[in-house]
Amino acid sequence: MLDVGLYHYLILAVALFSIGLYGVLASRNAIRVLMSLELMLNAVNINLVAFNNYLHLHDLSGQVFSIFILTVSAAEASVGLAVLIALFRRTHSADMEQYSILQG
Repeated sequence: MLDVGLYHYLILAVALFSIGLYGVLASRNAIRVLMSLELMLNAVNINLVAFNNYLHLHDLSGQVFSIFILTVSAAEASVGLAVLIALFRRTHSADMEQYSILQG
């Protein structure tokens, strides 16, 4: 049977965070950028729960912080999608290069 340790969780979290970071930096589509941000936040959640599980066995602080991050990311997604819908109605595009209205 395969023993899953802290190292495996950290490798998974680094892979997810790297994919999310690449999506944020390389994508021009606003929806894809929001999805990549969510992926990065989920990688952070994996780290919090994994470190809490392996360092503090009877403490639930990692899980509490993880639930807090999930709540903040849900609020970020809803506000971000509302802003994107408003911008899409104005420019008829999801391309972030055409959102020059935000520059002032």
